[in-house]
Amino acid sequence: MEELYYWLLPLVTPSYMKFKSKKYSIDSTDYQVGQDNVSKWGMDIHSNVFSVSVGLSLLFIITLLALSPSEAKDAINTIKNAALTNFDYVFMWGANILLLFAIGIAASPLGKVRLGGDKATTDYSTLSWISMLFAAGMGIGLIFWGVAEPTAFYTNWFGTPLNAEPFTEQGREMALGATVFHWGLHAWAIYGMTALCLAYFVYNKGLPLSMRSVFYPLFGDRVWGKLGDVIDVMAVLVTLFGLATSLGLGGSQAASGISHVLGFENSLLLQQGIILLIMGLAILSIVRGMDGGVKLLSNINMGIAIVFLALVFVLNFTTVLDSAYTAVIGYVKNIIPLSSSTGREDTQWLHGWTVFYWAWWVAYAPCFGMFVARISKGRTIREFLVYVLLIPTLVTTAWMSVFGGVAIDQVINEIGVLGADKGITDVSLSLFYMLDAYSFGTALSLLAVALIIIFFVTTLDSGSIVIDSLTSGGKLEVPIKQKLVWANIAGIIAMLMLWIGGTESIQALQYITIIAALPFTFILLLGSVSLVKGLLTELEPKTKH
Repeated sequence: MEELYYWLLPLVTPSYMKFKSKKYSIDSTDYQVGQDNVSKWGMDIHSNVFSVSVGLSLLFIITLLALSPSEAKDAINTIKNAALTNFDYVFMWGANILLLFAIGIAASPLGKVRLGGDKATTDYSTLSWISMLFAAGMGIGLIFWGVAEPTAFYTNWFGTPLNAEPFTEQGREMALGATVFHWGLHAWAIYGMTALCLAYFVYNKGLPLSMRSVFYPLFGDRVWGKLGDVIDVMAVLVTLFGLATSLGLGGSQAASGISHVLGFENSLLLQQGIILLIMGLAILSIVRGMDGGVKLLSNINMGIAIVFLALVFVLNFTTVLDSAYTAVIGYVKNIIPLSSSTGREDTQWLHGWTVFYWAWWVAYAPCFGMFVARISKGRTIREFLVYVLLIPTLVTTAWMSVFGGVAIDQVINEIGVLGADKGITDVSLSLFYMLDAYSFGTALSLLAVALIIIFFVTTLDSGSIVIDSLTSGGKLEVPIKQKLVWANIAGIIAMLMLWIGGTESIQALQYITIIAALPFTFILLLGSVSLVKGLLTELEPKTKH
């Protein structure tokens, strides 16, 4: 019964709830979870958030479709570049501050606080939990950029980090180190702090699972009104557009891989078919529930990824060991200069890569954070932050050392397509070009395609759950029909954008998401301050009931 109590914590009435401190809890407000919801079409939705999110989504899409794809992309790209260039310090220092918040909280006495209360237990094993972290977070990105990014940095494809000399040993060290930097501590601090803010206020204060809840200590009951609606609508839009972007680009990459390996034409029909397959599998996963759906798929994906990684590692044992050492040295030596936006001469690379990455992680943080908050009850804050920061960084280092290190070695020794071209010519095919160098490269490529598709299924599944929670007033359990709506909407948007304008329309959608990350950076920073205010109540004398 105790496990059921903590799972249903945000849904029960205030009189049954016991907190270490009532301050900032559901007991300190007259608000009831779901009080602003209405029942429509067999769904339980927050009227304002749902209707405004749908309306703005349609407005954005209609506006984009009214313009020619190239004009829309160019216009939005101009705004995106202005945001990344003029406000680079916001993204850079925002990520730095969130990392410092994470380290400080984990190292402080507040790290002992357990999500869900002192007696709370975990719903998932540590292995399954970590698998779901990757599936919801960066798994697909590692597949896409594992070869392309280190190779791009080494060969001066759109600049080099800190203006390192390309095609040199110093350039190799910097390429591997900068890649780990983009996928390491800073990225997971952005994700981790968002997830921690949500998990704490849901499981320790009984507030609804929505972004507005994080700001209750700062703004009080105003978060249940228009202010909270604005925050949740922004979270819905960046999550929805992020999902649609990922689906569109992922469908294109998977289609490129299938076309390259099996000889099919990389047509719009193939891309649309892959997106439909991903949507169908995601719907099946959603219907099966958390344990039979995303948890199962995440465990399967982690197993396939480990086999994939191990095969390439065994084939390139010496190269990988040297690359791992080089990546760690490059990361540790350069993490401070790479974290600064002042006095940089490599501004093209800085804005095109690091600032863009930080903006994308911020934009995707609500999606990752809300999903991970759902699955993290029962863990101490210190355990949560240590696992979220260190385990993914170590896995990223290993992944980039294997695939990035091998790709750079092929360039150096003029092996395969990468060696012949002295770098990458098609980002979506870079992984497959690297695998072509092996006698059983076709089998490895098919394994990679399977990995890409399953990662996208878990991403769409988890993202749909997040949007559903935001548009249902923070409720954890809603009708199945409602869970399927947003998976279909994200897929339809991706297919529609590809049909109208191909990857140019998808990239325009991605740029909108990046632009939205600018105000969201401030939201995440304010959320961290609010979290500390909430956590400090744990040090106060226990409330008597």
